[in-house]
Amino acid sequence: MFKHFLLAVDGSALSEAAFRKALVLARGMNAHATAVRVSPNYHVLAYQVELLTDTREEYVKAAWEEATRYLGDISKEAGAAGVPCDTAYAVNDHPYEAIIKTAEDKGCDLIVMASHGRRGVQGLLIGSETLKVLTHSKIPVLVYR
Repeated sequence: MFKHFLLAVDGSALSEAAFRKALVLARGMNAHATAVRVSPNYHVLAYQVELLTDTREEYVKAAWEEATRYLGDISKEAGAAGVPCDTAYAVNDHPYEAIIKTAEDKGCDLIVMASHGRRGVQGLLIGSETLKVLTHSKIPVLVYR
């Protein structure tokens, strides 16, 4: 049986659905969880148009505040579902690396995440973070569709 789940969350509907399914499984196994959220580094060439007007300091502060708020909500929801849940926040341009490292650092024995199907040329160029976690992790990975 698994005893410590790493729950990779990013705020998307798919991620939150996988999170809720993982809570049911964790509760049934008397497991505890760590929820991780990964933000990209600040870049002048931005992922979001809003970032173009931010300074590095403003971006770092805003990302930290948003992650802290979001992970606090996640932790409360897990606790209400009967699953003790720690949180972790990481900054990395390659979320799969941060997810795997957090799971290793926290002693997790199962990584749980949603399947994120990027389509078209973007999917070919960027690739799926879920697929990268599956490919590179030595820890078992459960993917919710």
